[in-house]
Amino acid sequence: MRYRFGQFELVQETRELLASGQPRPIEPQVFDLLCQLLQARDRVVSRDELIASVWNRRIVSDAAISARISAARASIDDDGRAQNWIRTIPRRGFRFVGPVETDDESARTVATGNPARRQRIAFCRSRDGTRIAYAASGDGYPLVKVGHWLTHLEHDWNSPIWRPMLERLSGSFHLVRYDQRGNGLSDWHAGELSLDRFVDDLEAVIDHAGLARVAIYGTSQGAPTAVAFAHRHPGRVSHLVLHGGFEKGRLIRADESERAQAEAILTLMRHGWGKPGSAFIDAFATLFIPDGDREQTQSLVDLQKQTTSPENAVALRATVDRLDVSDLVETVDVPTLVLHSRHDAVQPIDQGRQLASRIPGAEFVMLDSRNHMVLPQEKAWPVLFERLEDFILKAQRPV
Repeated sequence: MRYRFGQFELVQETRELLASGQPRPIEPQVFDLLCQLLQARDRVVSRDELIASVWNRRIVSDAAISARISAARASIDDDGRAQNWIRTIPRRGFRFVGPVETDDESARTVATGNPARRQRIAFCRSRDGTRIAYAASGDGYPLVKVGHWLTHLEHDWNSPIWRPMLERLSGSFHLVRYDQRGNGLSDWHAGELSLDRFVDDLEAVIDHAGLARVAIYGTSQGAPTAVAFAHRHPGRVSHLVLHGGFEKGRLIRADESERAQAEAILTLMRHGWGKPGSAFIDAFATLFIPDGDREQTQSLVDLQKQTTSPENAVALRATVDRLDVSDLVETVDVPTLVLHSRHDAVQPIDQGRQLASRIPGAEFVMLDSRNHMVLPQEKAWPVLFERLEDFILKAQRPV
């Protein structure tokens, strides 16, 4: 049996623990403990059960059990405070939490979330073999949300920033979304990072999900990927929605101040990624959700800890800031809606206007917001969804 969770894979046959495909040292007893928690992940495992399965019913102190639990957490980059994978249930025992997949590669899925609005997480392979995690939820017309920098399918499903959006979209569409290569539940060591590979990943998800023709929703960096996909496969795209997007990344734009800002963010990331109280955390929140409340801002900090490594975060951000679809936008031949926040500090509104002016027949909607990700407490929130739903679904409604 093989258990895959996050970037990790535990292989019972060879008694190996792999992290992003690379062997990670682990003591035999700690390996057995992890196996027991994974096998019984649908329930709480008591201390007595651990003693029976891992220590063969020998007399073991609480301190010894705690030490092995700590070692198991450390082996999968968890700790007693975060408890992202191994959760202590007071006075009852321990439970392995988070999505785990074990079945054949072609049919690996795991259900997570509220039964009233569930998501199904599955895995597929991109053209170069990179494993991509994707999730499906809701019923209705197929809408694929393009993967972008800094996502985690499981974390986002419970995030105060993303959950309201995912609920809304899942209520109107059959929503498919995925973690971009290099972060989230997809492979972290993904080899090449480029626009062509990002488009390959989107294509692999659509194919594996069995979707012939879809509406595509590209936010931020997802916008150039969506444009490139529409250029490559115009017959598979019924509608194109570009939100907070751009045609040229900040490192290759003519505006010197934007290039300087991009370099400054990369420098801050190298030294402050995922560190509470760092200068990067403050800059990140100010840029992306300046009007976010405390819970929403903290969610961004938590997302950094879970979604990828500091090295990957910098490499992905540098790639994103060099994306360029300026030679493709005028070839887009599908109905297109461009949405952009009036005071977006991540991608200035001029970028949205540029996209809308160069894509033939594109419709432009300016959202009254300062946030790169529009939040539920804003007056722009209902406008975003009303325009998006009307744009895609009006042709599906009976006259």
